[in-house]
Amino acid sequence: MSSPVPLRQATNFQGHFDGVTGRLAMGWAFDANAPDDVTELHVLIDEQEVGTIRCGQPRPDVQQILGTTATHLGFAFPIPDQFIDDRPHSLSLRFPDRSVVPTLDADDPSRLGDSCSFRIRSKYEYRSFVDGLKSGALRGWIQRIDTLTGEVGGHCHVLVTMDDAPIAQVRADRYRGDVTAAIGGEANCGFELVVPNSRRRFGAVRFRFFAMPDHVELGGSPVETSIVTDQLEGRLLDLSATIARLHGEITSLRRQMVDLIPSPGYNLGDYDRWARAYYDSLRARVAARRVADGHPEAEPLVSVICPTYKPEMSDFTAAVESVIAQTYRNWELIIVDDGMKSVQVAARIEDYCRADSRIRSVPLKKNLGIAGATNAGLKAARGDWIVFFDHDDLLVDVALEVMVADARRTGAKILYSDEDKIDQAGYFLEPNLKPDFNYRYLLGCNYICHLLMVDAAVMRAVGEIRSEYDGAQDHDLVLRLTEAVAHGQIHHVPEILYHWRKTPNSTAVAIGNKTYAIDAGVRCVGDHLKRVGKKASVSSLRGLTLYRVDWKAPRAQPSVTVIIPFKDQIDITRRCVETVLATTDYRKYDIVLVNNWSLTREAELFCAEMAATPRIRVLTVEEGFNYSRLNNLATRESNADFYFFMNNDVFVRDAGWLKTIVNEAMSCDDIGVVGGKLLYPNDTVQHVGVVVGPAGVAAHVHRGLDGNEYGFIGRAQLSHEVSAVTAAGMLIRADLFRAVGGFDEQNLTVAYNDVDLCLRVREAGYRIIQCNEFVAHHHESLSRGSDNRPETEARFFAETQFMQEKWGDRPIYRNDPAYSRHFTVDLQPFFDLVDPAAPPA
Repeated sequence: MSSPVPLRQATNFQGHFDGVTGRLAMGWAFDANAPDDVTELHVLIDEQEVGTIRCGQPRPDVQQILGTTATHLGFAFPIPDQFIDDRPHSLSLRFPDRSVVPTLDADDPSRLGDSCSFRIRSKYEYRSFVDGLKSGALRGWIQRIDTLTGEVGGHCHVLVTMDDAPIAQVRADRYRGDVTAAIGGEANCGFELVVPNSRRRFGAVRFRFFAMPDHVELGGSPVETSIVTDQLEGRLLDLSATIARLHGEITSLRRQMVDLIPSPGYNLGDYDRWARAYYDSLRARVAARRVADGHPEAEPLVSVICPTYKPEMSDFTAAVESVIAQTYRNWELIIVDDGMKSVQVAARIEDYCRADSRIRSVPLKKNLGIAGATNAGLKAARGDWIVFFDHDDLLVDVALEVMVADARRTGAKILYSDEDKIDQAGYFLEPNLKPDFNYRYLLGCNYICHLLMVDAAVMRAVGEIRSEYDGAQDHDLVLRLTEAVAHGQIHHVPEILYHWRKTPNSTAVAIGNKTYAIDAGVRCVGDHLKRVGKKASVSSLRGLTLYRVDWKAPRAQPSVTVIIPFKDQIDITRRCVETVLATTDYRKYDIVLVNNWSLTREAELFCAEMAATPRIRVLTVEEGFNYSRLNNLATRESNADFYFFMNNDVFVRDAGWLKTIVNEAMSCDDIGVVGGKLLYPNDTVQHVGVVVGPAGVAAHVHRGLDGNEYGFIGRAQLSHEVSAVTAAGMLIRADLFRAVGGFDEQNLTVAYNDVDLCLRVREAGYRIIQCNEFVAHHHESLSRGSDNRPETEARFFAETQFMQEKWGDRPIYRNDPAYSRHFTVDLQPFFDLVDPAAPPA
């Protein structure tokens, strides 16, 4: 015992801090002026007060030496669990008047100090033994002894390694009456592990067993044994392992071959070469269909409306000739000479009218502008269908035939096709390969543009082109058309049927030539939303004809549960959670942390800390990693309106992030899922949507693109509908999640579970939105690692095969409606092109 007499005394309090023994801070103290009162000391660890001590234990040794009447003046303070972490800490004590309780100086025992240093690895000791391999299973037992109370318990976590590679973790909770009969303590202390088939092989292997989270090796460990005793079984297992290894090597070799073998593959970098092959293929397919379908009894009249205003004669002539060259014959071309500014153009129009009775002229003495001239053409139109055509552009020769055939086949009232540009040298470039009707994308830009064909009755019901939106009059028209017909009657023809003429003065070259179009576009989108009863503000994105829509919050704010699975990785998980808590300005949200059998002491302390934090619940799941099941279990802990699935390596950065995606989800009743824009730490794109297809199952688009770039036709900046988003940051309606059955925890434990869920949501009639207004950083694969590792190759292969077998023949998978069938899925999305000679999917 250290000297009971303090060597320094500045107050009426006397005492001494003897130090830390085991897990107890021990010593004595009393008030010399009131020796019969129990003194209370303040405890500081790392200079922060963590509690108080009542000095109420007998210390006859001190009483005898000091000759005091105080009988209860000793203390023994248990070190709190959060400081039992194998790290150095300092502990000091204060009397009620805040003066220091002295202790011996660790460096010089002849002097007194103000604090004591301690470092405690664990609050437990262990007794254990590994019995070895019996009846095909590894067995053993372990008991844990609390060093403070001496209590003996079981139910310990055991980590098992094979040849120093972790293969499993088990809980030691099986009944072992033989152990308690021999040494007493907790009977439920046994464990048993059948080695997974994926780890079984012929020959001797070395197993080690560790008590977690202290990583203390068990008695009887390591164990060296042969798992497989039957020669045939061993051979079969070796063959299975060889097949798995070869599959991985073949996959790797295939990737290398694609990179090394010269091939005539196509991409946007050589679009002109692809386009020329494509148009040959298109004409051959149309001709074959023409023969197969025969001649229809009645061909509807198509009115092609072409306003003109001082066009270049060569461009104008080429435009008219492209209409005359149509393989579909029942058309009329109405040329509106707006203002009659060119005698040469007027004369050429008259020549065309005399040469072909299908061409009619509407001369306007006064220049009415694009809207007025188009309206004049519409009034003169007699056709069943209306087609809009610019005076310097070109129609592909089969354009009208393809459009009318698709109208007949689908019953659609509004049809649009893909398009590209043609420069003055005749090269094809900059294709706009469009998705099927994508309303959310349309709010951000007029992606439909050309070629647009509208049922004449619908066009008359919608009304004239509006001059107040000049510069965005076509965008306003398309938005009004969406108000007039069901969205299911708007059909995308996935063929490139229209060429924009790229000249120095055309919009195809630079929007800067028509800056007034930006303001008109903002107004036309905003006015459309007002007409359909949606509350939102619309703004130009970076001063372009691209628009951001900020939805107004609903009156009743829905509740959201943020679900974050994790296994150890406490630093990254803590940062994720603390960023959410510190940043989010949404009111009605909580967090469910799903602890997937973390083993470290740090994780244990973290879970205790989080469980005591407002808004947070901790769900512990002691099972192997199954991402689908972890999230499914977490949803059962919540009665929120929405679930937000979030990886523990995603970090939000905007206070309004949750409000943004919830408002997006609430903007329409048929929106089921909303995903966000995720960036790598270097601010390049990790996720702005997922495309699907048999060639590659699923692929993240624009991966690696600079986060400020626009992507293909604005897709990396504009919010739009997609077929799938990643569950690293996914919002879903809770009732919908339950209705479609949640994540598939039987067949898709790790990969593709989010894609499968999204496809089921789409089949249920709901839309999925890639909301690019919500941006966060994602340190991808910190949470679960790569699928290319040997130990995960077989699992990933099985999940890939499951997706192909389940979805392979379904239309949404064969031709992703949010993605052009002209782009590949297995190479670089929105860049590599499918061979135009290949048969359509």
